[in-house]
Amino acid sequence: MSINIDSVSREQVLALLRGGNAHMPFDDAVADFPLDRINDRAPNVSYSPWQLLEHIRITQQDILEFTRDPEWVSPSWPEGHWPAPDDSAGPARWTATINAIRRDLEAMQALVADPANSLTDGLPHAPGYTLLREALLVADHNAYHIGEFAILRQIMGTWPPERAG
Repeated sequence: MSINIDSVSREQVLALLRGGNAHMPFDDAVADFPLDRINDRAPNVSYSPWQLLEHIRITQQDILEFTRDPEWVSPSWPEGHWPAPDDSAGPARWTATINAIRRDLEAMQALVADPANSLTDGLPHAPGYTLLREALLVADHNAYHIGEFAILRQIMGTWPPERAG
């Protein structure tokens, strides 16, 4: 029996990007978040739940665009990867941030799923960087901050009653 390593690798990376194996999926983490709490800050935390999601969005977009656009210019690090400390969101901006995270995550998944895109060849505009590296970076960064978001919800008491505890 022959195993197609490329196909297996793509499926494993896609599973990691989607979440749900070793970490909570994004949609589960943000489900039913109370909109009147999106700009609150937990004790000893310098950012709000929306600012944390906006950080995920900005960073994920940066990695995605770096991967597919040779002309992309990344924001400065680290300040360009976070909203301004005093920036806040209303319900429409909250929803826009969540939808952008979903959209860009789906775009990264599409790049990985397309067998025309090599996982391991260097990016033409970035020697030493590969689609595999960038997809794993998105998965790693998202998993870290989705877990952080879930803990932030626990600390802030923003889980629905059936999920709290």
